[in-house]
Amino acid sequence: MAENAMEAGGERFLRQRQVLFLFVFLGGSLAVSQSRRYSVAEEKERGFFISNLAKDLGLSVGKLAARGAQVVSKGNRQYFQLNHQTGDLLLQEKLDREELCGSAEPCILHFQILLQNPLQFITNELQVIDVNDHSPAFSENEMQLKILENTPPGTIIPLGNAEDLDVGRNSLQNYTITPNSHFHVLTRSRRDGRKFAELVLDKALDREEQPELRLMLTALDGGTPRRSGTVQVHILVLDINDNTPEFTQSLYEVQVLENSPVNSLIVTVSASDLDTGNLGTISYAFFHVSEEIRKTFQLNPVTGDIRLIKYLNFEAIHTYEVDIEAKDGGGLSGKSTVIVQVVDVNDNPPELTLSSITSPIPENSPETVVAVFSVSDLDSGDNGKMVCSIENDLPFILKPSVENFYTLVSEGELDREIRAEYNITITVTDMGTPRLKTEHNITVLVADVNDNAPAFTQTSYTLTVRENNSPALHIGTVRATDRDAGANAQVTYSLLPPLDPHVPLASLVSINPDNGHLFALRSLDYEALRAFEFRVGAADRGSPALSSQALVRVLVADDNDNAPFVLYPLQNASAPCTELVPRAAEAGYLVTKVVAVDGDSGQNAWLSYQLLKATEPGLFGVWAHNGEVRTARLLSERDAAKHRLVVLVKDNGEPPLSASVTLHVLLVGGFSQPYLPAPEAADAAPAAPLTVYLVVALASVSSLFLFSVLVFVTVRLCRRGGAASVGRCSVPEGPFPGHLVDVSGTGTLSQSYQYEVCLTGGSGLNEFKFLKPILPSGLVQDTGQD
Repeated sequence: MAENAMEAGGERFLRQRQVLFLFVFLGGSLAVSQSRRYSVAEEKERGFFISNLAKDLGLSVGKLAARGAQVVSKGNRQYFQLNHQTGDLLLQEKLDREELCGSAEPCILHFQILLQNPLQFITNELQVIDVNDHSPAFSENEMQLKILENTPPGTIIPLGNAEDLDVGRNSLQNYTITPNSHFHVLTRSRRDGRKFAELVLDKALDREEQPELRLMLTALDGGTPRRSGTVQVHILVLDINDNTPEFTQSLYEVQVLENSPVNSLIVTVSASDLDTGNLGTISYAFFHVSEEIRKTFQLNPVTGDIRLIKYLNFEAIHTYEVDIEAKDGGGLSGKSTVIVQVVDVNDNPPELTLSSITSPIPENSPETVVAVFSVSDLDSGDNGKMVCSIENDLPFILKPSVENFYTLVSEGELDREIRAEYNITITVTDMGTPRLKTEHNITVLVADVNDNAPAFTQTSYTLTVRENNSPALHIGTVRATDRDAGANAQVTYSLLPPLDPHVPLASLVSINPDNGHLFALRSLDYEALRAFEFRVGAADRGSPALSSQALVRVLVADDNDNAPFVLYPLQNASAPCTELVPRAAEAGYLVTKVVAVDGDSGQNAWLSYQLLKATEPGLFGVWAHNGEVRTARLLSERDAAKHRLVVLVKDNGEPPLSASVTLHVLLVGGFSQPYLPAPEAADAAPAAPLTVYLVVALASVSSLFLFSVLVFVTVRLCRRGGAASVGRCSVPEGPFPGHLVDVSGTGTLSQSYQYEVCLTGGSGLNEFKFLKPILPSGLVQDTGQD
């Protein structure tokens, strides 16, 4: 039992920094409250009541449970449990003070109360009170002493000491010896507080009278009830051996590095004896040492060399106190003590224990607690001092907390769109020589927050669709991207209310909400709607949703779906239109002008004219670009009086569309002759004076010409005022449709003409005489004959 107690005493000095497990809520505040100390006697059974934490903390049981109270102790073993229903702090297992603390007193167990929302550390202590559960025990069952018979009274003879694993009053207090007719025992204390006994001779011995004595040495502790241990002391009374061995030093003190190799020489003890022969021969031996010392050191009985036979560990045992006995051949002995102080070397790298980590963390959240961890180093002094650091280029900082705890906190707001993942290396370095360090990597993911609105690839889109399209035609696509992730980046497209309330947007286009495809809902007509604008919105699915918009302009492209329309001469008149041409007209004389428009635009509205049919080919020609009908040569008396011309008006579309107009031309010898009606109308028309017809014709043509000027002023059909020409047919009454106006810049009636007309009297019949037209300057006369 004594050997087990000594072995436990050797191991109880092993100390390790253990993991403190915490769970930290985001956004919590970190606080440390004043510590409390509780006490409990060792060997109490599991479930023993220590205290009511709810009452001690001033919290209700419900509040204590709501704040997620936890009891965390150092090491892998948990000594406490918390009843969340009552708030009682209970023992998790039976405590053995000797196992926990060895000879240290007081025996303190540190533990923390962790409260969350807000985060709060409450450091507490539990003092384990020793009970007298161990009796003093000697390492051997019998001590044998050899004492010279001439030893004077008052001589002190060292005895082996007993060990008691208890501490304080429960530890070994004193020794007694029985019977005590020749001796009494003294109880003394070592530096470390352990008690040892010394035997004092009270009365001279006489070997011849009593060659040996048997005494009982009793070791008593101070507990209640008191416990004791005994050993038999066998004393042999020797013949006179005048000199006892004496050490050169009564105390040896040496320092040994903990990393010293096995078989290293620690120290050499030396003793001398003035006797000669066998009585002066000295041998060395350990004197009542513990099993741990015997496993660590080896003593050469002849040379006194003490060597290391086991690696030292400063973190387990700092100091060894070794008693050495030097005994001569006559049985006399001397005693010396060797104090071996283990010197710490930096042989333990720092340890980092991660208690909690929060990943991912939301972006845009300032100073978020990412991780909580603790650091420890088993070394001491500078070897156990630590410095904790992370890389400088990261948006995180380390904040020291309580008892070597650190929190890793984000510095400012993070932006997932810039960086979505951080690999953080925490480096813990001690201050020893050489410096040792430990690195721990943490990967922190940044969770997305809906902080980016969808962005269109263009602020405005211009789409072109050809008219007469088929319904549901895909006309284009708008696209928006969102830098966020997940649902925050899922974009939905929609049509926004039109800028112009008169545009029936709902019946014109639709949009696919998933991919932004735009479709024309019905067939478009360029002549009715040439362009329209609308806005498109893009919204993500975040909370709250963010959106943006873009402008879409749809241009309707023209198709050649309108044939030229002849404005003059009008083809649906009740009577055919006849143009009068004097026979004296020169080549290039302007007979008339075909005026036509095209409802299309661009090349589809570029018109060209050509003479399709003629009564007498080669007499008249049509200018291709303006529709002017002119004489191609001089007229002669042999030319027929009546001519029928068919003029073809054709646009430049693909395929080209055309229209034709029929002109009737009457050749007259001069305006002094009366107008001869067409043969087919001669019988129906009554004979009338030539003057009446001419006056009526002139008035009609003048009125129609003025009306035409008003209609075509917006397209610059007439750039200056002109007199009414003779020989023109009537034009249709009423306003012309606006969509028939040519805006291409090459339209008809692009030249202004001026005629001089005069009436002469003096004869029985009034004469109407044509004069040559006054052409505008720069006009090149061209017969335009095809």
